[in-house]
Amino acid sequence: MVVFLLVLVVLLGAVHWYVWRRLVRDVTEAGSRGRRVGTAAVVALPVLSVGALVSSRVGAPFVVQQVVAWPGFLWLAVLLYLVLALAVGEAVRPLLRAWVARRAVAPDPVPVSVPVSVPAVEEPAEAVPAEVSRRLFVSRVVAGSAAAVAVGTVGYGTYGVLRGPRVKRVTVPLAKIPRAAHGYRIAVVSDIHLGPVLGRAHTQRIVDSINAAQPDLIAVVGDLVDGTVENLGPAAEPLARLRARHGSFFVTGNHEYFSGADAWVDHVRELGLRPLRNARVEIPAGFDLAGVDDVAGESEGQGPDFGRALGDRDRARAAVLLAHQPIVIHDAVRHGVDLQLSGHTHGGQLWPGNYLAELANPTVAGLERYGDTQLYVSRGAGAWGPPVRVGAPSDITIVELASKQA
Repeated sequence: MVVFLLVLVVLLGAVHWYVWRRLVRDVTEAGSRGRRVGTAAVVALPVLSVGALVSSRVGAPFVVQQVVAWPGFLWLAVLLYLVLALAVGEAVRPLLRAWVARRAVAPDPVPVSVPVSVPAVEEPAEAVPAEVSRRLFVSRVVAGSAAAVAVGTVGYGTYGVLRGPRVKRVTVPLAKIPRAAHGYRIAVVSDIHLGPVLGRAHTQRIVDSINAAQPDLIAVVGDLVDGTVENLGPAAEPLARLRARHGSFFVTGNHEYFSGADAWVDHVRELGLRPLRNARVEIPAGFDLAGVDDVAGESEGQGPDFGRALGDRDRARAAVLLAHQPIVIHDAVRHGVDLQLSGHTHGGQLWPGNYLAELANPTVAGLERYGDTQLYVSRGAGAWGPPVRVGAPSDITIVELASKQA
C-alpha cells in the first residue's frame, strides 16, 4: 500500500503540474483571482481523488467515502480526457499560432491633414499584436477546447452509467443442448459495483431490467460490491426481487475479496441467490451449471477448484460455467466446458482502456471460441472508480441457448 501510494502521488503530481501549466498558468495573469482559484482547484482535486481511491481500504466511515467519491472519481475521468485533449492541442498549437500571426496584419497608416503652421505628427499605426498576446490567445483557445471536450465526454459517459445498463441479446449454439432447451435464456449480469457512488437505485434499475426480460435463469457473475455488508446491505436488497423460473445464481469476483467475500456470500444467499462456490447444479432444461470462486480468492485459500466444480460429471451433458475472470478459459477448455460466462473487464470502461484490458484478458467483450469452448464476456452493469463509461456501454446480456437438434 505504501509503494502504491508513493507511485500514485508522483504520477498524479506530474500530471497535475502539466494540467496546471496549460489550464491555469498559461491562460491567466500572475496574481489574478483566476490563477489563485485554478491553482487551488488543481491542489484540492487530486487530494479528493486519492481519498476516493483509498478511503474504503483504510476503513474510513462510509459517509466520508461517499463525500469524497463523487468529486474524486469524476475528476480522475476528467483528468484522463483533459490530458488526451491537451496532448492533441500540443500538435495543434504551432499551427494555430501561425494562423493567428498571418491574420494579424497591420492596417495602412491614414494620412492626417494639419495646418501648415503646426508640425505634422504621424499617428502610429496599430502594431501587429505582440507575441505574448498571440500566445495568450492560442493558449486560451487550446485550454478551453480541451476542457470542453473533457467535460462533455465525461458528462455523457456519466449519464450512460446512471441511466442504467441496456439489455442486449446473444444467441449461442451448443451441440450438447437438447431440443427441449432450445431458446433457453440466461440473464448475465456482472460488475454491478455497488459502493459509495452506485447504490440502491442502481440495483433497482438492474433488477427491473432483468425481470422485464423474463429470463429462465439469472447469473450474477461477480464484482457485485465495493464495500462491506454493513455499509452496502441496503443497496443490495432489491436483488431479493429477482425472478426467474430456475432461480438466480452468484459467483464471487475479485472485489468481493476486498470487501469480505464470506459475509457477502452469506448475504446474497439470504437475498435468495444461490452461491456456486466451486460447485455444480443440474438444470432441469438439460445442462449442468457450474460456478468457481474468483482467482483473487487464492490468497485466502478460496480460489477456483475446477475439479470440485466439474469433476465426475456426465460429459454427454452440456456444461455452462460461471467464472468472473475470462483468464480461466483455458481451465474451462481442459474440463470440457461448453460455454463460460464472465465479466471483469468492463470492456475497458474508459477508452483507451480497452487496449490495456486486451493485454490482460483473452477476450475483452463479446463472444469468442476457444477450441470446443465458447466464452462470453459481459461489459458489466456498473462501473468501478469513476461512474463513467466511454466507448464501453454497460450491459445486461440475455444469452439464448440454441440447440443444434432444433
